[in-house]
Amino acid sequence: MSLRSAASLVCALLSCAALVLGVPSAQAADAAPVTVAHRGASAYAPENTLAAVDRAHDLGITWVEADVQRTADGRLVVVHDETLGRTTDVARVFPTRYPWRVGDFTASEIARLDAGSWFDQEFAGERVPTLAALLSRVDRNRQRLLLEIKKPELYPGIEQDVLKQLTESGWLEARYVRGRLIVQSFDADSVRAVHQLAPTVKTGFLGTPDVSELPDYARFADQINPRHTTVTPEYVAAVKSLRGPRGKALQVLAWTVDDPETAVRLADMGVTGIISNRPDVIYDAVRR
Repeated sequence: MSLRSAASLVCALLSCAALVLGVPSAQAADAAPVTVAHRGASAYAPENTLAAVDRAHDLGITWVEADVQRTADGRLVVVHDETLGRTTDVARVFPTRYPWRVGDFTASEIARLDAGSWFDQEFAGERVPTLAALLSRVDRNRQRLLLEIKKPELYPGIEQDVLKQLTESGWLEARYVRGRLIVQSFDADSVRAVHQLAPTVKTGFLGTPDVSELPDYARFADQINPRHTTVTPEYVAAVKSLRGPRGKALQVLAWTVDDPETAVRLADMGVTGIISNRPDVIYDAVRR
């Protein structure tokens, strides 16, 4: 057994609350921050693909972050950018459809695209997954999901669509919402909508609201998830001093951190978790 696997087993045996972003406790307060694989293990496999999810699993990383958008025919697909040009071969397959916005293509058209070759020929033929396919793979791997709703202003009603797919895939059952699912967005109205539609689902707001605004966010968000460069010990303490919509202390997930020194500094500040393209590096750094 590897050292990382042994560490994971010990945490499981101890019911380590921090690893499931769970209920605050003395043990959780002293534990290292949870590590979240950003768009999967995106330093090692093409982002937001099933290969990236599997790579995170191979590294022993439990939490995976992914982005969801909606196609022209109402299907949900996992992709980060508003356009498909950077991470697929859409310019070759559909050269006349510039600027290749996700919302201008049907799901069947997006399914034709190669989402792996841009990263490395090893991943040639990797596809843009549907949300349904991603949920199935994460579940199969016994992982947990931090799901970001991207650009909700472009897709009115996407919150209902996401929750519908989560329901159909079984992800709104108690065993998932208790510790395997978080839905987040940069859009406060979108986070609020998710909370109102599905109060049992844990939610996160991406950004750094002013301390004076935090009580308002605590009405609908369980987490405040800021860019790591905006985090201070005082800010972390201010967030964690408040209770979220279900009576538990707010949490802080900082993004996106790939160097060990920054990760250790954030851990010392008391963040709940760290989102990283190199989750194995960060996992090891905060547990030394």
